[in-house]
Amino acid sequence: MSAPERSEDPFWDALRTTTQSRIGLGRTGDALPTRRVLEFAAAHAAARDAVHQPLDADDLLARARDLGIGEPVVVTSRATDRGEYLRRPDLGRAPADLTGLSPLPDGVADVALVLADGLSPRALTDHGVALAAAILAALPADVTVAPPVIATQARVALGDHVARALGARTLLVLIGERPGLSVADSLGIYLTHRADPEDFGAGVTDAHRNCISNIHPPEGLGYADAARIAAGLVVGARRLGRSGVDLKDTSRAELEGADLRGLD
Repeated sequence: MSAPERSEDPFWDALRTTTQSRIGLGRTGDALPTRRVLEFAAAHAAARDAVHQPLDADDLLARARDLGIGEPVVVTSRATDRGEYLRRPDLGRAPADLTGLSPLPDGVADVALVLADGLSPRALTDHGVALAAAILAALPADVTVAPPVIATQARVALGDHVARALGARTLLVLIGERPGLSVADSLGIYLTHRADPEDFGAGVTDAHRNCISNIHPPEGLGYADAARIAAGLVVGARRLGRSGVDLKDTSRAELEGADLRGLD
């Protein structure tokens, strides 16, 4: 006969309302309570499902049209399926074909917007278009944005190739983050200014990018706050002439009276 499960401690009950972390789980005898073990197993299954769930590119394409910045284009990486994508990160960073992309007819775009499935297609499905709309609303009015690109089997660096093909100065990649045991639908934004290896000597690395992570309202960062930070980083990158470790989030100050005319 198993030992009875101990009642929950009010101290831990109160703390659990402030975090999604697993804290104060209690015990039954010398083991975790059955309920906690089942919750862990369910969270693990949800994380695995989020990684392997295929992106419905056609549905996302239809919703991305409502952003109003042009006809979306779908590109894919050199990874031929989800299994290869997970085994070969290098293939996820390289595009299979970019012939459908070209610079804007009236000049260089200020921003390229890439919606990538990453390690959680579910996150992109749930949050991608709404977050993109919030970013477009937060950007200064004089910023030109290329038509959105939907990238499948994609890693962050795939966006560098897209930005170069579009002739865009600043790249924003909205990508599904690696699912965890607390959150399986978190989205991240990666910003790179002038995503061209020639501008960085040895090539573009993570040190040349800025990241905004943990976007998954209502528990995580909300769309409006994430968009405000992203827009501030876009303005800051244009003023600084680069992104990455030298670019800090001064979004509130950057967006006040921002004027990007004449900036690179």
